[in-house]
Amino acid sequence: MADGLSSFWGPVTSTNEWCEKNYVYSSYIAEFFNTLSNIPCILLALIGLVNSSRQRFEKRFSVLHLSNMILAIWNILYHATLYRVLQQSDETPVIWETLLYIYVLYSPDWHYRRTMPTFLVVYGATFAMVHSHMQLGIGFKVHFVILCLLCIPRMYKYYLYTDDLYAKRVAKVYAVTLVVGTLCWLFDRVLCRDSWPVNPQGHAMWHVFMGINSYFANTFLMFCRAQQRGWAPKVVHYMGILPYVKIRKPKVR
Repeated sequence: MADGLSSFWGPVTSTNEWCEKNYVYSSYIAEFFNTLSNIPCILLALIGLVNSSRQRFEKRFSVLHLSNMILAIWNILYHATLYRVLQQSDETPVIWETLLYIYVLYSPDWHYRRTMPTFLVVYGATFAMVHSHMQLGIGFKVHFVILCLLCIPRMYKYYLYTDDLYAKRVAKVYAVTLVVGTLCWLFDRVLCRDSWPVNPQGHAMWHVFMGINSYFANTFLMFCRAQQRGWAPKVVHYMGILPYVKIRKPKVR
């Protein structure tokens, strides 16, 4: 898209150009709304991290929330500068985080517990090296979609085996935000027009919906894992709005 103000960061080197015009509101932020729309994800991930740490959930959930936060920060750096190197620094952690979700989803039933994390680490490292040398474009997107599709059936299985109505509502919000966020991404990517009087900011809305999506996904997974561990999980709400999982671990005698 055409530039507005002069650029503090220099020429755009990213291989992706989103629908938002560059440097319209600030010479320090290439895509203003695409940058700031990551803030909700950071705040929600911070809330999730505090909750999982305070109640001493398994470390995998603290890592999951922390990875959501780090990914949003990398995304801020990428959209603020539109540098190619920061684009890759954003895309590679996306794959790593999806592999982390695969681990959290499948590890409870995995018989070879040491083999699975080793395989995922090697897989993630291999992808990072290949992506850094070949600079995958459509290949990255197809790869990401395939990994996401591996997660969805498992989430649906957990949904079917969950009787708690509040936990099911959390899972439904996860599903709805995933669909709506994806539609926003496609809308921004496919239907972008310079003739629009107002930019609907589809990519920025994708960030917002996926920030909500990741928080609700993590909350639902925490509930399911607590059920597996016999921790009597219960979905409660901050100020009657934001759900989180409260557990009651059995006392060790």
